Amino acid sequence: MSSDEPLWWLYLLDCDGRLYTGISTDPQRRYQEHLHGGTKGARFTRAASKLTMVWLMQIGDRSLALRAEYRLRRLRRGQKLEVISRVADLATLLDLLNLNSECQDEKL
Repeated sequence: MSSDEPLWWLYLLDCDGRLYTGISTDPQRRYQEHLHGGTKGARFTRAASKLTMVWLMQIGDRSLALRAEYRLRRLRRGQKLEVISRVADLATLLDLLNLNSECQDEKL
């Protein structure tokens, strides 16, 4: 990853009890876009009366962020709740999402 490439973040929002997964280079700005709805907020979050950011982690480059977002979205709700309560570091997250081996391959 080059030094001028932005760092990406992976996040989970609680939307009236449903969990929304997203990525952004500026998670606080993106959260505000979700809160204010309109065309910049995701359709999933626009219908929610209450939005809360419940989990946030710096993930790295865009490619890894997209793969992690895809895999996190596919987890069951209970598994996402485990991520929220127990995953505190990137290595653990990558293990959970089976992305560690892919990251090692990219470094070769």
